Amino acid sequence: MITVEEALDKTLSHIQPMGFEKVSILDALGRVIAEDMIAPRDLPPYDNSGMDGYAVRYEDIPDASEKNPVRLEVIEDLRAGFISEKTVQKGQAIRIMTGAPIPKGADAVVPVEETERGNGFVIILKAGFPGGYIRRAGEDVKRGDRVITKGDIIRPSEIGMLASMGRSFVSVYQRPSVAVLCTGEELVDVGESLDGVKIVSSNSYTLAAQVRECGAIPIQLGIAKDQKDEIKKKILQGLRSDVFISSAGVSVGDYDFVRDVLKELGVEMIFWRVAMKPGKPVAFWMFDKKPAFSLPGNPVSSMITFEQFVRPSLLKMMGHRQIFQPVIEAVLKEEIRKEPGKKHFIRAMVSFENDGYSVTTTGPQGSGILRSMVRANGLIVIPESQEIVRAGEKVKVQLLERNF
Repeated sequence: MITVEEALDKTLSHIQPMGFEKVSILDALGRVIAEDMIAPRDLPPYDNSGMDGYAVRYEDIPDASEKNPVRLEVIEDLRAGFISEKTVQKGQAIRIMTGAPIPKGADAVVPVEETERGNGFVIILKAGFPGGYIRRAGEDVKRGDRVITKGDIIRPSEIGMLASMGRSFVSVYQRPSVAVLCTGEELVDVGESLDGVKIVSSNSYTLAAQVRECGAIPIQLGIAKDQKDEIKKKILQGLRSDVFISSAGVSVGDYDFVRDVLKELGVEMIFWRVAMKPGKPVAFWMFDKKPAFSLPGNPVSSMITFEQFVRPSLLKMMGHRQIFQPVIEAVLKEEIRKEPGKKHFIRAMVSFENDGYSVTTTGPQGSGILRSMVRANGLIVIPESQEIVRAGEKVKVQLLERNF
C-alpha cells in the first residue's frame, strides 16, 4: 500500500488541464476563465453623477447652509443616457439624475435631499465639497487595465465586469465528461423492485452529484452485474468519456472483475490500495491520457475517496488554482481511538464557538453508514502513526462545505 500523499501525488502528476471553449458570459458562471481580460476603455467612460441632485459650480455655494441658503436658477433637467448641450454659468444649476454625464461648467453635485425645489429655481441648503458626488471617468477601470486574470473563477461580479467591457462571450476551460459506473449483483436502480436482498445503487447518484458539484458533466452508465462481459461492455462505453469512475469491483473477491477487465483492455494501473480508512481498495488508472478511478463500493468509502482523489483531479482539469478542500484546526470534543498504519478520515460536525472551531464525530463510522455523511460538514484527518486523540486536543479537519 502507498500513503494518501503518495497516491495523490501520483494522481495529480498524470492530470492535465483541458482545452478551452467560448461560451456566453452567463454560461461562464462558475467556470475558470482561460484568458486575461484587458479593459478596452475606461469605466465609467465619462464623469457622471453619483446621486440624484443638482450639478452646480462649487464656487457659487461654498457657504450654503440651512441658515444661509443659496438660490440657483435651474436651466435644465438632465436624465441618464443624455448629454447636456448647456454650460452651467454663475448662479445656475442643472437638475441631474444618477449616472448622467456632468455638464460643462459644473464641478460638484448637491444631493436632492440637501435642497428645496422651487418654480424654476433650487435652494441649496448644504455646501458639500468640490467634486462632491461626481464619479470620475476611469475611477473603476482604466483602459489597458487587466480586470480579470486567466485562472480566475467567474462569479456574478466577473460577469458584470465582462458585460461592462462589452464582452458577450468569453474563453473558459472545458468541463470534462465523467462516466460513472456502479457494479454489483445486488444493486438495482431507484424505483426497481427490492425483492430478496437487493439494494438501491445510491452510489450511482452520489457520485454523479459529486461530479456535478465540481462543475464537471456526469454521465450515468447505470449498473453492471457481476458478469465479466457486461462489465467489459460498460467500461468500454465509459472510456469514451474524458474521465471514467467505477464503484466496487476492485477488491479481492471472486466476483470483483473491474480490475481484471481494465487490465485486459490495456488500461495502465498507476496504483491500487492506499493506506487510508475508509477507502483502502481505491485504484487509479490511465487510458490514452484519460484518467480512470476505481472506487470502493461502500457508500462512505466511495464518497471519501472521491473527495481525496477525484475532486482535485477534476478541478485541475477545469483550470482551477485551488483544487483542495479547505483544512482548519478544531478542538476535538471526544476521544478517538484508531488503528495505526492508516490515515483515517472521520465524519464530523464542525461548529464555531468560543472564538474557535470545535468538532465532534457524527456517530458510528462504518463505511456503509451513509447517514454519517449526511450529518457531516467535515472530515477529521488523523495521521497514520497516531492511535489516540484525546478530547480537548486540536485536530485537522477537512471541510466538506466551502460556505461553512
